[in-house]
Amino acid sequence: METALLVAIGLVVGLAIAGLAVFIARPRTPVEDPAAAQRAAEQAAAAQMADQRVVELGARVQQIGELLAKAQTQLQSSMHERLDAVTAHLGTSMQNATRHTTENLQKLNERLAVIDSAQKNLTDLASQVTSLRAVLSNKQTRGAFGQGRMEAIIQDQLPKGSYEFQFTLKNGKRPDCVVLLPDQRPLVIDAKFPLEAITAFRDGKTEDERKFAAQRVRQDVMKHINDIAEKYLCPGETQDTALMFVPSESVYAELHDGFDDLVQKGYRAQVMMVSPALLMLAIQVIRQVQKDTQMREAADLIRSEVGHMLKDVRLLSDRVKKLQTHFGQANEDLGTILTSASKIEKRGARIEEMDFEGNGAPPANVIPAPVRRAVGEF
Repeated sequence: METALLVAIGLVVGLAIAGLAVFIARPRTPVEDPAAAQRAAEQAAAAQMADQRVVELGARVQQIGELLAKAQTQLQSSMHERLDAVTAHLGTSMQNATRHTTENLQKLNERLAVIDSAQKNLTDLASQVTSLRAVLSNKQTRGAFGQGRMEAIIQDQLPKGSYEFQFTLKNGKRPDCVVLLPDQRPLVIDAKFPLEAITAFRDGKTEDERKFAAQRVRQDVMKHINDIAEKYLCPGETQDTALMFVPSESVYAELHDGFDDLVQKGYRAQVMMVSPALLMLAIQVIRQVQKDTQMREAADLIRSEVGHMLKDVRLLSDRVKKLQTHFGQANEDLGTILTSASKIEKRGARIEEMDFEGNGAPPANVIPAPVRRAVGEF
């Protein structure tokens, strides 16, 4: 569009220059000089040619202006069409972008909600872990925690009467729990465990700290094993083996992985370390042993009940046989009744058809029919 305006301005400037040239080439005041007249005639011819060229140039300028206007109109139409297409495409793109942005924001809000929930759960878990650490840091509360876990396992797996908490032995010692076995010798379970040394061993950062903590673990755990063996293993009164309950699976695994010598010393001292899972397994085995013992003790009663059942079965068999005899007699009676009914049916059919065989006297077992007499006959 700017190019067309520049071309038009150039044409107008050209026309102005051509008009100025014509003005300059006009003849001046006529003189009598023939040479001047000839020059004047030449100038007039040149001016006429210049006027003709100006007219031609004006026509061309007008034609070019029309062409430029047409081109400008086409250019404007094309630009409007392109602008409309670009606007429509931009509107569609904006709508799609808005929709995608809305969907992504919605998904982001959902994920943020999930993250908030997870963060809340983590916060609650952190508070629980903190409270659990506070519980485990104190020896008395830690003992109560281990006692509670052990009691929950025992109460869930064994019936009442087959165990006892804080049982008093003949030597006056009171273990945390005893399980009453069939041979009347209880199995002792101790729920106290020295956790400070294990915690120090885990928190040790340098090799010297871990070495010192490992030595402390061996001393504390071995002392606890010896205390259990001395206090709770009473020959003839308790079982030959006692259980030391470790209330954490990770601590139990760490003892087996890093302190196998303690485990072996415990075996030799008849004190077996058990985790919650192993204690549950041991209780299930004890429960099965108790059931087997109860079954053996009840074998005489079971045998007696089976004898009564066999007697009742024999009596039932005799009654079934009698009932079968009654059914047989009933079947025979039904057969004779059906035979008599068949004979009666046949005789009735013959009477209906007036089919009498012979004219002799009726059989002795047939009642004769009364004879009809005529009127007035005696």
